[in-house]
Amino acid sequence: MASLPTYLGALVLAVHGIVHFLGTAVYLGVAEVADFPYKTTLLGGAVDVGDAGMRVFGILWAVAAVGFIVSAGALVTDWGQWRLSVVAVAIFSLILTGLDYTVAYAGVVVNLGVLAAVAMLYRM
Repeated sequence: MASLPTYLGALVLAVHGIVHFLGTAVYLGVAEVADFPYKTTLLGGAVDVGDAGMRVFGILWAVAAVGFIVSAGALVTDWGQWRLSVVAVAIFSLILTGLDYTVAYAGVVVNLGVLAAVAMLYRM
């Protein structure tokens, strides 16, 4: 049976994945969220990707969402490659959140925290 810290870590991963689904809905233009407006630009407004680009961006956020939820399950079940799964999805998410840092800055912090936690656990 997994320990309490393992369950807490998995909860953080799963919640981060759920937040990615929220971003997916906004980027696909199917939901409106206060302080998270639909737009067609990334990198602080420097790059306009248009509606089609934002839809692709939204789909990529859904991929990250699923990745975090799967990684949470991998952690709880102690799958042998859970660290690789968590690191891969956190780096992918870090890229996505970095592209829209003006509203996803908290995601940047969470991703860096996840990567730091895995690095610390790997050294143990």
